[in-house]
Amino acid sequence: MSDWRTFDTVAETYDRVRAPVHAAPARDLVELVALPRAARVLDVGTGTGVAAEAAAATVGSEGLVVGIDPSLPMLRLARPRHPRVLAAQAIDLPFRDETFDAVLANFVIAFFTKYETALFDMLRVLRPGGTLGVSWWGGGPDEFVRTWTELAETFATKELFRDSQGAIPWNERFRDRHLLEETLRDAGLREVQVYRRQYRSTMSQADYLAGRETSSEGRFLREALGEPLWERFRERAADAFRERFPDPFGDTNDVLIAVGTKG
Repeated sequence: MSDWRTFDTVAETYDRVRAPVHAAPARDLVELVALPRAARVLDVGTGTGVAAEAAAATVGSEGLVVGIDPSLPMLRLARPRHPRVLAAQAIDLPFRDETFDAVLANFVIAFFTKYETALFDMLRVLRPGGTLGVSWWGGGPDEFVRTWTELAETFATKELFRDSQGAIPWNERFRDRHLLEETLRDAGLREVQVYRRQYRSTMSQADYLAGRETSSEGRFLREALGEPLWERFRERAADAFRERFPDPFGDTNDVLIAVGTKG
């Protein structure tokens, strides 16, 4: 039985639709971390490898970039993009202390059940003077998310739908730039800087809705509804978007990128 909390069953759709959205913030994350040539870098929660790929392009052949993720289907798709990936959790990282010059976590930090423990281990494998860089979404729901969510809540109760939020327990915390900065300072980082960036993308309605299906809410809803009702929901969602929005349409995402140094 698959677990809706994982990305295993949606890896291919995620890589096709969501990975390109994550790629531009990943490049900015790598730039702000200011990786030197020949650096040793760990990409935590690499997914299908977009941040690892950006880091590898920066550190060059003299450097080393390793991506880790618990999802084997995601890692299979990451390997053509960046071959140095392995299955591992952010807690109990399989590396010695002070192994890396930089640690990246692109759209990952809010997923950790205990973010304090994950940050502790990420800093453990980071050398003194090394840099940790993380990113997370900065804005609230837009009209596209609200349309999809309102329709979803007509198929499942709000109370039931809230269960999906358990897959991203710290979503709201890390949308707040002050709490994000505070969290990294409390973890022991110094010179913490938080940047807000905006990214504009254009996509078809079909791709946008496919991307929503890879979200924690989408994965949960599919399991909660069962296939027949899920297909009815998908048809209703497509109809609602055709009625309200152009095809394709532009979407803007706010992203927070935080960078700090290990003392």
